[in-house]
Amino acid sequence: MAKIKFYGAAGEVTGSNHILEVAGVTVMIDCGLFQGVKVCDDKNKEPFPYDPSTVDVLFVTHAHLDHVGRIPKLLNEGFKGKIYSTVPTRDIAKLMFDDTVRVIAREAKADGHEPLYHEDAVGKAMDRWETVPYDQDVEVGHGLKVRFRDAGHILGSAMLEMSHDGKKLVFSGDLGNSPSPLLPDTAHLSGVDYLVMEAVYGDRMHQNLDERVHLLEEVIEDTVARGGVLMIPAFSIERTQDLLFELNEMVEGERIPEIPVFVDSPLGIKVTKVFEEQTSFLNKNIQNEIKGGDDIFKFHRLRFTEQSRDSIAIKDVPNPKIVIAGSGMSNGGRIMHHEWNYLPDPNSTLLLVGYQAVGTMGRALQEGAKSVRIFNENVPVRAKVITINGYSAHKDLNALIEYVTEMQDSLKKVFVVHAELGAGLFFAQRVRDYLGINTHVPKSGEEVEIDF
Repeated sequence: MAKIKFYGAAGEVTGSNHILEVAGVTVMIDCGLFQGVKVCDDKNKEPFPYDPSTVDVLFVTHAHLDHVGRIPKLLNEGFKGKIYSTVPTRDIAKLMFDDTVRVIAREAKADGHEPLYHEDAVGKAMDRWETVPYDQDVEVGHGLKVRFRDAGHILGSAMLEMSHDGKKLVFSGDLGNSPSPLLPDTAHLSGVDYLVMEAVYGDRMHQNLDERVHLLEEVIEDTVARGGVLMIPAFSIERTQDLLFELNEMVEGERIPEIPVFVDSPLGIKVTKVFEEQTSFLNKNIQNEIKGGDDIFKFHRLRFTEQSRDSIAIKDVPNPKIVIAGSGMSNGGRIMHHEWNYLPDPNSTLLLVGYQAVGTMGRALQEGAKSVRIFNENVPVRAKVITINGYSAHKDLNALIEYVTEMQDSLKKVFVVHAELGAGLFFAQRVRDYLGINTHVPKSGEEVEIDF
């Protein structure tokens, strides 16, 4: 028998952190930040509900903060094992940590307490980090093998396929919204006995790829016609690169007017460089475009504004223009300055292209707030606020059902995590009703036994 312990992203979306105990080995899957109004929610300051020194090894599914953000804290509190991921996950995680150290220091100073961790803990984490290719076994010991399978979520993202005693357990991590313009599709799995899977969008559908591109064109053309600013709060990983790729296609195809486009995100700019370095992790069509000489992330009138002075100078550039900036949920970062400047402008548009967590300013704007608080001021919202769900990097309800269906013949039980409680319960019921599979939505801190 084996135990799975759910210590994060159980009944909620963020804070991914699970532990598997089997054959005398303790394996951790992800160790992410709890996020909400702040990048580093106060909940992260609480001690881990287990002794980190008892964990033998940590496997990381991908580099989003809600999956990696507490790893340095884990090192500070006694973890001494190895950390495994794909190469892009390690490289992007390092960029995320370097950025997060600054953000959590700023938040801690404002709240009057010590930061969650400092740069030295990041260094300790990277010293223990090893990389593994997709589809190659890691021998953990005691008969347990772990293999990274492409999740198609962000660059280098992986599902963890674990084998022991003739049985197979999969931790899905986050599952990509395939087909993606940049990434390969989610790998096909079979013979899986137990599945721990995300269901962020387990109760809703996305627009398809063609529809989202058409909607983006419409939003750009409308904002240009009104002479406004198109603000796009975008996550630095994947969303920014997807947007750049599609804008590149539109500009080169003369489908939209040529106007200034700013990527005002130092982290997004650095992550884009990782994409340019790790082209073997992109899908074959994109690899062929690059080999043919196309610079998929560069086009006329595009500017990367890494320095603060360049960011500030965007305001002096005449409208219309497009500004892509972090954070993706408007809970910090440079997008706040642009929202402060342009949300009161009825000719401008705020385009939301990613998940907006409960309690974030992005969620409030998405739900129709007439004013928001930015830099201790009440800012009226007169700009259009539009959501395009097709840019989600997560599978929607139907795609999640299809994912489970592929494993239907062998599955004994599905555990639904990484979802708001309502979405998780809805999806679990749908799996039970449609596929007849035993499905459970664990609570935080819950332990379950499986025959593994």
